[in-house]
Amino acid sequence: MKVSVVYAQAEEQTWLPVEIEENATVMTAIHSAGILSMYPHIDLESQKVGIFGKISSLEATLTEGDRVEIYRPITWTPEDEDDD
Repeated sequence: MKVSVVYAQAEEQTWLPVEIEENATVMTAIHSAGILSMYPHIDLESQKVGIFGKISSLEATLTEGDRVEIYRPITWTPEDEDDD
């Protein structure tokens, strides 16, 4: 079946179509896409993953056409609150 694996950085977005077996997992799709070799900084132990915007586990079963998403950590730095 066909699914896709996506990863978005601030400056680059990657969308990889991949063919996997029926009842394959999120982890299987990620490995089949080869995205971990493209982005070795991805840490699946700490980064969340999802299917069509909904957080899921790496063991979640996929269906035809699913979009597996690897979420990068959100970083935000507050503006300096001093008006000096």
